[in-house]
Amino acid sequence: MPLHVPPAPAPALRSVLTALSSPTAVREARTPSLRAAQGPVSPDVPLPVHELDHAATEPAPATGAATKLIGWRFLIRCGERAVAAAETMLTPDGWAFSHFCEGPYIASAERALRHAEAMPQSYQPRLLSVPELYMLTLWLHGDRGTDAASGPLAPTDILVPLAPAPPGITAHRPHRAADLLPVLTHRLTPAPLLGSPA
Repeated sequence: MPLHVPPAPAPALRSVLTALSSPTAVREARTPSLRAAQGPVSPDVPLPVHELDHAATEPAPATGAATKLIGWRFLIRCGERAVAAAETMLTPDGWAFSHFCEGPYIASAERALRHAEAMPQSYQPRLLSVPELYMLTLWLHGDRGTDAASGPLAPTDILVPLAPAPPGITAHRPHRAADLLPVLTHRLTPAPLLGSPA
């Protein structure tokens, strides 16, 4: 079934278009793949980027784990393939361009999105970041009509870790949030200190 890709805020899209059309308009340099792109480039597949509030996952609540929106990421296409991504962030003045990036997460996100398109159920795609684990997942939110900027990570939502995934977590293997959150919570919980000398 097709994914229900949420529309990005207009100022976020405008900031990316400005950064692409006028390299001098932003301080952030273009990535090597953007500089080497043969032909026009354009933003595609806007995905809201949420960060997991791991303090709210202990224990993982039955109603879902708390997240916060930290930005929007656009895949940047040249022809049929994504060559980079552009990130935007929320500032006191509204949405603004943050930076361009490239690397393994770009191809991994494209692959995960293709697999999600082939799933029998339709989802709203998002990205979920777990910065403490250097982990990014494709978050397939079951409530397609909800505002992409809000809503908890529901236990029945699907998380697809993108490559490279942390050790012990298989990239591109879909997990129900209720199954993966305890693993993440365990890794995010500091180990107890051993008894101190008397």
